[in-house]
Amino acid sequence: MKMKKSLVALCLSAGLLAAAPAVSLAAVNIVPQDISAAPSIPTSTLQQLHWTPVSPSQTLSSDISAAGQTLNAGDITGPVMAYSVPANIGELNITLTSKVNNESVYAPNVLVLDQNFTPAAFFPSSFFAYQEPGVMSDNRLEGTMKLTPALGQQKLYLLVFTTQKDLQKTTQMVDPAKAYAKGNGNAVPDIPDPIARHGVTGSLALKASTSSSSSILVGPLFGSSGPASVTVGNTAAPAYNTQPAPAAAPAAAPAPVAKSEPMLNDTESYFNQAIKQAAAKGDIDKALKLLNEAERLGSKSARATFISSVKGKG
Repeated sequence: MKMKKSLVALCLSAGLLAAAPAVSLAAVNIVPQDISAAPSIPTSTLQQLHWTPVSPSQTLSSDISAAGQTLNAGDITGPVMAYSVPANIGELNITLTSKVNNESVYAPNVLVLDQNFTPAAFFPSSFFAYQEPGVMSDNRLEGTMKLTPALGQQKLYLLVFTTQKDLQKTTQMVDPAKAYAKGNGNAVPDIPDPIARHGVTGSLALKASTSSSSSILVGPLFGSSGPASVTVGNTAAPAYNTQPAPAAAPAAAPAPVAKSEPMLNDTESYFNQAIKQAAAKGDIDKALKLLNEAERLGSKSARATFISSVKGKG
């Protein structure tokens, strides 16, 4: 059991390091799955927002002062932006850029919600690191979120906001002349760097694209024993939950979980193949989730498949 716990911890650490942008040193210690610092927002309030759809490979630019919406919750300050992205196209890379305008910048926080508006991940403003200007880019805050929608998810929702704490901070920039000189191998001039104050408005650019190396699972796995919520759209659960639900027991001590019926051959093959694919990509965290779910549903071969795949024999 101790070895298993160590393996799980190692897998989670590896997945999170893969999720952090290579240029973002500030994001190394962030655990997106920890939503304890995120504002608590009623589902009914979230449903009243207008969620702007973002198509794959599309870069959507937004002026917060014109497109922002009002939402009063927690420490949220000023307008918020609400986006929806398709969750049935595989793993996602979502890059959010906040441009510096007139030495002012919007410090974004992002709350990721599954298709039922259940919070699944939180990226605080410290995740979006400052990026120096380049030939085709300006001073900006930027971060790439790597997300893996659970099977059956149709949409993911991204709520972008800033807080009163963010407004009390500033961002140290690099003077464009310094960046230009550095990029061309010239002597860097000795001039002071500007400082960008954090504001309640700004310019955002959001781009969603498919990925093969995502690591943060969004939404419950099909057949999950976790708390149920209102399902929006089709899910994969009915295809694998063929047994009738047991009658509710009287309120008392929890009854022991009954052993699952043997898994159908097609379902067994599906899980084994999914475990092999996840292990081949190096996504051991995902392979472990699939293993646990398969065994919960009665698989007798998933563990052997997992072990051989991790050893490179799958």
